[in-house]
Amino acid sequence: MKRQKGFSLIELLIVVAIILIIAAIAIPNFIRSRMAANEASAVSSLRSINTAEVAYYTAYPNQGYSPALASLGGVAPCVVATTASACLVDDLLANASSAATGKSGYFFTYVAGAAPASTYTVTGQPNSPGATGQRGFFTDETVVLRYSLSGAAAVGSSPL
Repeated sequence: MKRQKGFSLIELLIVVAIILIIAAIAIPNFIRSRMAANEASAVSSLRSINTAEVAYYTAYPNQGYSPALASLGGVAPCVVATTASACLVDDLLANASSAATGKSGYFFTYVAGAAPASTYTVTGQPNSPGATGQRGFFTDETVVLRYSLSGAAAVGSSPL
């Protein structure tokens, strides 16, 4: 009798089945951890925006808060700060105003009050709810961060 070399079809199917079971357990956990990381990044981004707004308000008291989120950034190397390009946040964050240009799975909507701006609001929404993040975030000139488990967060949302 000839001795066979290699694995039988049954042995290969068992190995593939084991790999699929491990993948079915690991992939949802990976997605949840990635969403948690995106949400943490969004909270950090909102804190950076709040800090930048206070610095902008201090540097340009006649202007008030910045007229747009893009005004807080500036193309690197940002050497000369102006009211249109204050060099206070990373340009990636300053231009993360749509799902196409978002940062870490979130995009940010900025609304300033009438000039000179004494108020502002910023909302952070996931690019793809349920895939890049679950919660929506909100902050304003009070620098209190708020969240909502579904939809956009607003002034009445739960504080972080």
